[in-house]
Amino acid sequence: MNRIETDSLGQVEVPEDAYWGAQTQRSLVNFAIGSERMPLSVLHALALIKKAAARVNDRNGDVPADIARLIEQAADEVLAGEHDDQFPLVVWQTGSGTQSNMNVNEVLAGRANELAGNPRGGKSPVHPNDHVNRSQSSNDCFPTAMHIAAAQAVQFRLLPAITELSGGLAELSARHMKLVKTGRTHLMDATPMTFGQEVSAFIAQLGYAERAIRSALPAVCELAQGGTAVGTGLNSPHGFGEAIAAELAALSGLPFVTAPNKFAALAGHEPLTTLSGALKTLAVCLMKMANDLRLLGSGPRAGLAEVRLPANEPGSSIMPGKVNPTQCEALSMLACQVMGNDVTIGFAASQGHLQLNVFKPVIIHNLLQSIHLLADGCSNFQQHCIAGLEPDPVQMAAHLERGLMLVTALNTHIGYDKSAEIAKKAYAENLTLREAALELGYLSDEQFDAWVRPENMLEAGKQG
Repeated sequence: MNRIETDSLGQVEVPEDAYWGAQTQRSLVNFAIGSERMPLSVLHALALIKKAAARVNDRNGDVPADIARLIEQAADEVLAGEHDDQFPLVVWQTGSGTQSNMNVNEVLAGRANELAGNPRGGKSPVHPNDHVNRSQSSNDCFPTAMHIAAAQAVQFRLLPAITELSGGLAELSARHMKLVKTGRTHLMDATPMTFGQEVSAFIAQLGYAERAIRSALPAVCELAQGGTAVGTGLNSPHGFGEAIAAELAALSGLPFVTAPNKFAALAGHEPLTTLSGALKTLAVCLMKMANDLRLLGSGPRAGLAEVRLPANEPGSSIMPGKVNPTQCEALSMLACQVMGNDVTIGFAASQGHLQLNVFKPVIIHNLLQSIHLLADGCSNFQQHCIAGLEPDPVQMAAHLERGLMLVTALNTHIGYDKSAEIAKKAYAENLTLREAALELGYLSDEQFDAWVRPENMLEAGKQG
């Protein structure tokens, strides 16, 4: 069963059980592209904006108090997830996000009218434009929703996940700070280090990425609301931008403020491109860590095999007993996706022609995907990889004993050239460094024991 709804273009048939109206229905027909729906967090952010706007408009006398209360009640239901099925529109729509803004306007009006005792949908007593969208434009609502959704996802999902992973790595590093092993540069044997030192690099890299993400948040918390169509604030009362930003801050618990320049807030998306760049930094860090642990865990008998990764599931449908570094693979794949998303976001953000960027939906779709992937990836990697990862001290000791770059400790005693000769002889003749040094007669057995001590090669100020 259908009912008739109207917009400025005429009549449209809408499903009887839908809260939305004519403009949402037109979008469903006109933009049947792909399966990627507008993220619910953006739609919930729009509902939060409508709730805040209803309060400000009520205080200003621009919307009757009873209408404002109905809008708030409907918005609260949306924010509680009660009407998620009423937001069917895809990302691939108008570049301003107008259809999704109207989807929210129509759903809130349709539900508010039902709450008022009228049939579902319609425009009376609550009108989607005149009341729900009062003092607003899609051009300032949608970028505001983008910023709210991004800030919430970072603050409440991503940052806690980074903390979780960093904490797990810190515990692993501290536990093995004295476990000496072979360091490697250019994938070749280098001087000794400890496993704890190796893991500490991951912690520091995560710290750089986290600080970059946090430093991007203040600009993301600047909101376009109040700029309306082109940034001038036409049809919104004086001070509306400041008032609604304060209301949104109170409702969300995040430090939202009005953007100092509404023209830039509509035409450009520098705060979100900066955040995306910081997310890419985190992806780079996670990719490096995943690849390092995958290399260190290679084997178990024909690889480095210096760490034992958790055996979470069988690794092969044909090779019995095989276990693969699946968590490392998943983390590195999502890192690739985040890096690709950053390219899309950067290109889309560059398309701010004149007074409005019209690539907004694809920007926020990719940005939120990056945030959610990174948050899930950090948490999952901690729980299913780092928490169960253990080094293999025996294998590390064997590699250390056979390592040629321990010869570096002899530089200050017999010089670089003689030390290099020892290393080359040991490698060519499959000897230990000790055997090669003694055959060449460059030092005694006692001197080798005194000078080539891996535990004395772990920090500045010490030498063999």
